[in-house]
Amino acid sequence: MSLCIRLLKKRTATGLFPYALIRHQGIFCWGENEAGKERTMEHDTRFMALALQLARSAAGQTSPNPLVGAVVVKDGEVVGMGAHLKAGEPHAEVHALRMAGERARGATLYVTLEPCSHYGRTPPCADAVIQAGISRVVVAVLDPNPQVAGQGVSRLIDAGVEVTVGIGETEARRLNEVFFHYITTRRPFVTVKTASTLDGKIATVTGHSRWITGEEARGQVHELRRQNDAILVGVGTVIADDPELTARTSGRVTGRQPVRVILDRQLRTPLDARVVNDGKAPTWIVTSADAPAVKRAALEERGVTVIVPDGLVTVERVLDELGARGITSLLVEGGAEVNGSFLGARAVQKIVAYLSMKLVGGAGAPTPFGGQGLERMDEAVQLADVEWEQVGPHDLRITGYPVWDAQS
Repeated sequence: MSLCIRLLKKRTATGLFPYALIRHQGIFCWGENEAGKERTMEHDTRFMALALQLARSAAGQTSPNPLVGAVVVKDGEVVGMGAHLKAGEPHAEVHALRMAGERARGATLYVTLEPCSHYGRTPPCADAVIQAGISRVVVAVLDPNPQVAGQGVSRLIDAGVEVTVGIGETEARRLNEVFFHYITTRRPFVTVKTASTLDGKIATVTGHSRWITGEEARGQVHELRRQNDAILVGVGTVIADDPELTARTSGRVTGRQPVRVILDRQLRTPLDARVVNDGKAPTWIVTSADAPAVKRAALEERGVTVIVPDGLVTVERVLDELGARGITSLLVEGGAEVNGSFLGARAVQKIVAYLSMKLVGGAGAPTPFGGQGLERMDEAVQLADVEWEQVGPHDLRITGYPVWDAQS
């Protein structure tokens, strides 16, 4: 438990502090008691929920920037709201302040992420908040970006703005799980998506796999693709299925498309594969230094980016290469071998598993995760924060987060 939280619990137990920011040794903490209608937890929670909803509306559009929503409230009434829609465009606070106009003076701003305090592709939002005359700012979570990291809040306080931090923090962190992971590790946030039958098979013994899940589940997968910067498969999938690896709506390729990443150590990707020729999205192939130079030249001539990491092609090096190229989120849709390699490297942050109410049997039929596997059940990777929902008449979607810290 941090000093901030310990101090918070000690001070709030006395009931002496309003629900406002307290500065202690450079750490910002907050306490609570009844301090007026607009400052109640109920109001703060309700308006922050609206800001979070606005932020979610831009999912898949803002990379490499985070998802941010903002709401301006005056005398209990929403007078301005906005979301960050695209990197390089105005931030959520600016949209909300513009909508509020003069009514922003003396109002409360609810924002899902700490306002920025530095010049990037846009001016500092903290300055815009101060200039608009906002009297109180409620922030869901502080920005982990070293260029911000509490400086936005500090600037607001120095200007006399009251700041509250922590309302909706759990939801805000989950909403920006990709941004928080990438900004602190410089590697993409990895989601492994699987689709299997009730008896745990991703194909029959002959390799046939179309279709395991129904149309509704497959539609969700296309939305999941759209929300990620890149999709990764192994060359085996390319050879067997010749997939497009695009995000489609009603069968049409629309909107922002993820980069298609192929793991192919010996450049076995066919030159007539759709990922090489269709031009619907960028294609990157990660290969080894000893791959055939002639094949590499032929792929590059067709517009494919060929990436050759230093040394062996390991999961860690692949993630380093992708992170260095600005890929913040990676959807792994590989077969058992690729999925197993990411699991074995403990490089998976999230699992999205579709389970179809079908049985195919077969001792030789593949399962979602291959590799060496574990020897004991008490070594199994446990998932936390698990959620599930029925999708269509015959499928389940299960989402969870591997708990690597609990592993030996």
